[in-house]
Amino acid sequence: MTTFESDIKKANYPAEIMFNFLADFNHFGEVIPKDKISNWQSFGDSCRFTIDPVGEVGLRIVEKESPKVIKYTAEGKTPFNFFLWIQLVQKAEDDTRVKLTIKADMNPMIKMMASKPIKKFLEVLSDAIANHKY
Repeated sequence: MTTFESDIKKANYPAEIMFNFLADFNHFGEVIPKDKISNWQSFGDSCRFTIDPVGEVGLRIVEKESPKVIKYTAEGKTPFNFFLWIQLVQKAEDDTRVKLTIKADMNPMIKMMASKPIKKFLEVLSDAIANHKY
């Protein structure tokens, strides 16, 4: 398994408000960077989209621990199996720290091609989550 982690970002909202928003893919699509993905589809507990150069990616929520962690896994025809965690740590009423982690099962060739876009995607997505108006 290969692990990718975003930097820790600060959001100016309570963790519970952020958790409730992010735990529903119907809302989650609002924080997905539109210039990085295409073909967004949401089904509540799952979604599907295309990210270049990785291809079509499906996500399904597999675990929720309110208001701390949301864990997603790959679903459908993804190029490799992975898990994505969104971790929320509330420091004060309007101060929640956000960190994203991806653990992926990739062969060396896919790892070489996908590592940079995955790291970039994590940073862009964590920024979007931290800066979103909830």
